Amino acid sequence: MGDNNYAKELDVAVRVVHMACSLCQRVQEGLVSSTSNDHVKSKDDDSLVTVADWSVQATVSLMLSESFSNQKVSIVAEEDVQTLSKSDSVGLLTAVVNTVNECLAEAPKYGFQSPKEALGTSQILEAIGRCNSTGGRNGRHWVLDPVDGTLGFVRGDQYAVALALIEEGKVVIGVLGCPNYPQKKEWLNHHHHHQSYQSMPKMSDTSDTWEKGCVLYAQKGSGEAWMQPLIHGNKKHTWSSSAQRVLVSAIDDPALATFCEPVEKANTNHSFTAGVAHSMGLKKQPLRVHSMVKYAAIARGDAEIFMKFAQSGYKEKIWDHAAGVIIVEEAGGVVTDAGGHPLDFSRGLYLEGLDRGIVACSGTTLHEKLIGSVYASWESSNL
Repeated sequence: MGDNNYAKELDVAVRVVHMACSLCQRVQEGLVSSTSNDHVKSKDDDSLVTVADWSVQATVSLMLSESFSNQKVSIVAEEDVQTLSKSDSVGLLTAVVNTVNECLAEAPKYGFQSPKEALGTSQILEAIGRCNSTGGRNGRHWVLDPVDGTLGFVRGDQYAVALALIEEGKVVIGVLGCPNYPQKKEWLNHHHHHQSYQSMPKMSDTSDTWEKGCVLYAQKGSGEAWMQPLIHGNKKHTWSSSAQRVLVSAIDDPALATFCEPVEKANTNHSFTAGVAHSMGLKKQPLRVHSMVKYAAIARGDAEIFMKFAQSGYKEKIWDHAAGVIIVEEAGGVVTDAGGHPLDFSRGLYLEGLDRGIVACSGTTLHEKLIGSVYASWESSNL
């Protein structure tokens, strides 16, 4: 990881994301075996995805505070503690407290200290409540999306744990944990055939293709992005030995490029996106992936293009993009708004001043063509 200003921050962030991924997998195994998918539709369900959300937020908050106890740790995160303190969520809260304590018991495996005794409800609520920063252009802010891709999580499909560090308004570190992202991209398309999670190949004993998951990370200005396999079983982690560099794809012909698009219809203008893809001359089947795993796909070279045009009135949140953007950039890609301007992470919780949408590409050639097609399609869609 080189000698630099952020060596400790990066090391802590990578380890805490590994820990959070392991927590999510535990919760998900509980979910997938006991619930049929029909029961868990929305984020408001007292479902295990909510337990995962809160538990990750508490764990990350606790580990960051412990690791940087000499500074006031500012954390911007998605979940608001008020909901959890309501009387009707007692069951949820109990589940969160148990999940966090189970996870903290394994902290030494990730190079952290376990607390002397199990934490109580108030300590865990306090850890979640501490994640109430609103970011901005001054100082240092950790930005966390505990479980990005709720539906992906519920269906045993793609989801991510995203942690980034913003300093003086700029993203300086990004870590993206993708617990269900296989080491080989061929497995990504399996879900198109509506196979259930249980029938997915579980080849953990014999091969590395499936089941592994990965954590990607990068530091600003390093020109390098890295990937590690998730820690499985009881192996203590040996960091550097398992990391490999990831690079964006070298394809710059739109006819050969793979376009990554959101699975969710909500908050996305699919018809405009389709128009841009057509205008640009994209020919291949899109890769449909939940959550920020799309950024991972571009950083790893599994896809070349990702674009997201929100429905009007929807504001993009910084935690949905910060970690992914820096990883793609350091892997050699380009991420801007649809007008070609860099994304501005210095203005609080939202990406204010965004021109129409977000586009990410594996390189400048595709990026220029994409921006051109956005302008052309925008003109014709507004005639």
